[in-house]
Order: sequence, then structure tokens, then C-alpha cells
Amino acid sequence: MNDADLLRYSRQIMLAQIDIEGQERLLTGRALVVGAGGLGSPAVLYLAAAGVGQLTLADADAVELSNLQRQIAHGEADLDRNKAESARDAALALNPGCRIETLTAHLEGAALATAVAAADVVLDCTDRFSSRYAINAACREAGVPLVSGAAIRFSGQLAVFDPRDPESPCYACLYPPDGGGDEVLSCAESGVLAPLVGLIGSFQALEAIKLLSGAGTLHKGLSTFDGLSGQWRHFRVPRDPACPVCGG
Repeated sequence: MNDADLLRYSRQIMLAQIDIEGQERLLTGRALVVGAGGLGSPAVLYLAAAGVGQLTLADADAVELSNLQRQIAHGEADLDRNKAESARDAALALNPGCRIETLTAHLEGAALATAVAAADVVLDCTDRFSSRYAINAACREAGVPLVSGAAIRFSGQLAVFDPRDPESPCYACLYPPDGGGDEVLSCAESGVLAPLVGLIGSFQALEAIKLLSGAGTLHKGLSTFDGLSGQWRHFRVPRDPACPVCGG
């Protein structure tokens, strides 16, 4: 790190749990963020601001006017632009030293496997069960930790699945693929409160920064947040020995 880096990241370096060694790990860290919308916007901005050296942003969608209520990485000037490219520009405006790759096609199959294998941590900021299952399977296959977030209406949830931990469940343990997940349960159909996605996306960034820097311990189990009451609840999630993804 040069003098400018030491000044830029000084408030993090002051933290004993991070220090210079942790900041240097952040600067060499690689994070894949799948989805640059409501959850991905704050996650990407905080990861870049914190000094994560390599970010890969994946999103095939374009910015729409209805996105601007909550997707804070985009503005009116970004309407009709690809979300990954728009979020990249917003992140670089915060930290030009961050290296950012964009993937503007739907991330699936071999492309998904390659992107996951190249990362140290994956943040699932998508809003479809099919995408979540595919990302989870790729992370289990590659042995890469997955930080999963979701938000709808006034409710949010956070979970971290770490294949390196033999006791850690995976997303399919929590939500079995045959459980009848409803693809239409989306913000477009059900609505969402703007700060809720910011809250959950920020927590996803926090867990990713902890993992990359070595600070603290990773979140375990499932945490849910009720925006109407302001209450968090935490649930233990055991690994399912019959899980089709990580069981056996």
C-alpha cells in the first residue's frame, strides 16, 4: 500500500481485527457479485469502498425507472444501460483503484462455474430461485463461500454457506429444490421497501469483507429481519444429509 491507500483505508486499518494485514488481504481479494439491483447495489459500493481489489459484477438486465426507488448504484442518467456496467461506474467513482469486470449476459452453465471458481467469495444478490440454486451448486462444486441475501415487502434474510466447513449447510438444505419455490415472488409482483434491500445488501458486504480480511467469524444459520417491527430473528440450519446438492 502507498500513502494514499493508507489514508483511504485508515479507518479500517485502525480496527485491530483488520489492521494492515487484513487490508492487504482485501486488496488482493476477489468477489463475485451476481445481481446489480437492490441487493447488489449497496454490496458492490461497499466492497469497492472498502478496498476489495477485484470485483466481478454479473447482471444481464437494463436499468428501468422503477429500479431507482431502491437500486442506489444507478441514477436517471443510467436508464436503459446494463446494470452491471452502471454499477461498475458508480463503484469506480468511489474507488478508481478497484479492478472491476462486468458480465452482461445471464450467468449460467460453464460461464457461471468459471466465474465462481475464480472468486474468493460469491454474493448472491439475485431474486429468482432458479438462479439461487444454480449459484449454490456452483459454489459447492468449487468450494467457494456463498453469501446469500433476499428481500421482499418488509422482510429480509441473510445466510452464509461455507463449503470449507463440513458442518455448513448449503442453500438447498435450507430451501429444497422440490419445495415449490414461487418464481413470481418478486419485487415487481409483491413490492419492497427501499431501505430494506440496502440493509440486507450491506450485511452481505459485511460478511464478504470479514471473510476476505479474516476479521471476526462468519455468520452461521439464517437471520431474518422484519422491517415492520424492526426485529431480527436467528435460526440454526443443520446440514441435510439427504440434500441433493451437498448430502452424502
